[in-house]
Amino acid sequence: MARTTFSGPVRSNNGFESGTSTDEIAVTTASNVSSSYVTASNTTGDVRLNYSRLTFTSTGSGETFRALTRVTGANAATGGTVNGAHISLSINGSGTISGAGNALRVTLGGTSTNPGGTIAAIQCDSDFASGGTWTNASFIRFTNSGTGTVANLFNIPDAMVQAIGGTSTTATQKIRFVDSAGTAYFLYAVEA
Repeated sequence: MARTTFSGPVRSNNGFESGTSTDEIAVTTASNVSSSYVTASNTTGDVRLNYSRLTFTSTGSGETFRALTRVTGANAATGGTVNGAHISLSINGSGTISGAGNALRVTLGGTSTNPGGTIAAIQCDSDFASGGTWTNASFIRFTNSGTGTVANLFNIPDAMVQAIGGTSTTATQKIRFVDSAGTAYFLYAVEA
């Protein structure tokens, strides 16, 4: 593949394209199809490797970023993983964080005091065909992939933690979850 080098800002009134849905780029060896390697040494302000802004001014819909990874061959991720997106924050060597550090930060907000709709900072969807068995699937899975372990499942505001009491102390509902060994457990819920 030929390499084109630009200096200074580059603008395209038609966007940039790397293959199409009918004429995909064929990759036959492990490689980064698109890559950026940057070292930032700024002492103030933010550096963003990619910054995209999409403004809706009418009734349309869409995403600023949409990632889709498809598996069409047998035994994908043998000895590895397949992810729609993999986002990491790595603190290495003598590196430390004095503020907040997040591998993924999602923010829901704005200046509207009545935005309407059904909104959430995170929505987890499933999109399987009917008739299957999904015993190994879950909406969220927690793992300690390194040799160090994280013991806390959540870090939540104090206002969200309340003593047992109120109008009812009898659990009326339960939420099922499984551990990594497949053992089922239940989180009991009390009607307020």
